[in-house]
Amino acid sequence: MRSYPIDVDPEQIVRWLMDEQMAAPARFKILARRAAEVRDIPVRKELHLGDEEREDLTEVDTIATLEIAPAHASDGWLLTVVVEDEAGPRLPDKRPLAEGEEQIDLRTFYNEFVRPGRGLANVAAEAEDEAAEARVEQLVSAIEENRHGPGSSGSEN
Repeated sequence: MRSYPIDVDPEQIVRWLMDEQMAAPARFKILARRAAEVRDIPVRKELHLGDEEREDLTEVDTIATLEIAPAHASDGWLLTVVVEDEAGPRLPDKRPLAEGEEQIDLRTFYNEFVRPGRGLANVAAEAEDEAAEARVEQLVSAIEENRHGPGSSGSEN
């Protein structure tokens, strides 16, 4: 598969997709997930932290991924939105942060990562061949123009 970046606002993609899911829920296969990693603060001169201060802090990195695929895998494309949020140093609180990967729904992905503009977001597409690439471009065009319904799915039915 050929992978390449897509220049579309992630918020526009997710909002379009939520509207599309209400109208035609079987049009796409959608998988949203988040993964959090808690690490010790590294020793860096610019942080000006002593050993005891570093022991009380952790660094949190959260990556949220949204994968959008056609209902028919034979269409040969995948659109991915990845949001990487480096929350930076934090003090431990009463509830532990769940490490590892967790599946979330589309609305949670939007509310927690896209709408508040957390972190850096990237959009990429993968296409098996030129026909699949044309279907992705058709989908991206529908998203940019906020078109819904048949023919906006990136699928040739």
